[in-house]
Amino acid sequence: MRHATDPDHVIAVATIVTRQRSLSRAALIGAFWGLGHTITIFIVGTGIILFNLVIPARLGLSMELSVGIMLIVLGAMNVASFLRSVPGALPETQAESTFHSHSHTHGDYVHSHRHSHEPESHPHSADRTPVAFLDRTFAGFGAYQHLRPLAVGIVHGLAGSAAVALLVLTTIRNPRWAMVYLLVFGIGTIAGMMVITMSLATTLKFAGRRHSVARNLAMASGLLSLVFGFFVVYQMGFVNGLFTTHPLWTPK
Repeated sequence: MRHATDPDHVIAVATIVTRQRSLSRAALIGAFWGLGHTITIFIVGTGIILFNLVIPARLGLSMELSVGIMLIVLGAMNVASFLRSVPGALPETQAESTFHSHSHTHGDYVHSHRHSHEPESHPHSADRTPVAFLDRTFAGFGAYQHLRPLAVGIVHGLAGSAAVALLVLTTIRNPRWAMVYLLVFGIGTIAGMMVITMSLATTLKFAGRRHSVARNLAMASGLLSLVFGFFVVYQMGFVNGLFTTHPLWTPK
């Protein structure tokens, strides 16, 4: 459960949860993120435990780098969402009283901007959202909404799988019990991430009464994800040498 609170984990899931106001959906986001993380940890960890696999330094750094790239993508999506929600100039002929702002949805995407209902008027079409292309492509696939956090969890599992497996090997020599350890570790991660996502959703649900606060929190999570993502890319690529001829990687 403590592993779920690692900064990169919380930042990544926060960029997804900022689009939700439902506690049950937020809990599912956390559960599927944890499931994806557990799948990768178990598969890679089992390979290391049973077959004594050795992960080359360049491959290990590439797995860590994938987390940074994913954080940059998630952060960019949130920042783009914020910029699209900024209200533009209103026509002078429209009465100011006919315009208002509140949180509303386009599918599973929640945001705020100024618009009118009499007549109905939005500054963008319903399909102009950060994930519109994916939504249009996979809208008919029932499990699509759960695959996004699952994919994020799988990528995060790549970064930590070697370290967890090595920790198990130094603690438990029996391969079967070592694999059970990985499963229990995964269950704890799922539970921890569900608590985190539900806590974030509760905060955002309260902030949703103040649409500007909720929107600013989404923007803040996006910027934080971008900054942390670029830091990870710099750390793996240049400090640890992935983009040089002498890579140095220590699983952690």
